[in-house]
Amino acid sequence: MFDKKVLRAELRERRRAHVGAIPEAQRGLLFRRPPAAVVQLIPDKAVIGLYHEMPGEAPATHYARWLFELGHRVALPWFADRHTPMAFREWSNPFVEELLEPDPFKAMQPKSDSPLLVPEILFCPLLGFSAEGERLGYGAGHYDKWLAAHPPSMAIGLAWDAQLIDHLPTEPHDVRLDAVITPTRLYGPF
Repeated sequence: MFDKKVLRAELRERRRAHVGAIPEAQRGLLFRRPPAAVVQLIPDKAVIGLYHEMPGEAPATHYARWLFELGHRVALPWFADRHTPMAFREWSNPFVEELLEPDPFKAMQPKSDSPLLVPEILFCPLLGFSAEGERLGYGAGHYDKWLAAHPPSMAIGLAWDAQLIDHLPTEPHDVRLDAVITPTRLYGPF
C-alpha cells in the first residue's frame, strides 16, 4: 500500500540532506534562469506563476526576477486564509521583497491589494516527482485544485535531483506536470 504521509516525510528528509550538502555559494548559482528549451515555449508578455521558496525548496525567486526583466508579469500564490482556495496575485517587482507579506502557511505572498492574475505558465514546488511528470505535493491539494480549475499552457515543477522517485502512484485528482527542471536535467516536456 502506498502511504503518502510516510513518503512525504522521507522526501522532506532526503531534500533536507541533499540541500544541506550543497555549499551555499554553489546553491546561489542554481536555478538562475529557466533552460532555453522551456524559455522557447513561453509566450511573449505571458503571466508567469511562481512561488516564493520556503527553506529547502528549489528556489524560484531568480526565475521570477529573470522573467520579470524579460517583460513578463509575475504572480505568486495567495491565500486569504488556510481554508480558501489558492489564487494568484501579482508580485509587481520581484526585486522588492517588501511588496510581500506572510501567508497563513508562513510562506511569502503578495499583499491583498495586489491584482489577481491567472498564470499562463506555472512553476510549481513539490516534494517528489517521477521522470514522467507525476508530482507529489505537500498534501493540501492547493496546486492540483488550481491546475484542474485553471489549466495553464504549461505546469512545470522545480526540484532538486534527490526528489526524483522511480514510481509515484497517483490518484485521479493528481495533475501531471508538463515538465520538471532540476539543477542537472530537464524532464519533458511530456
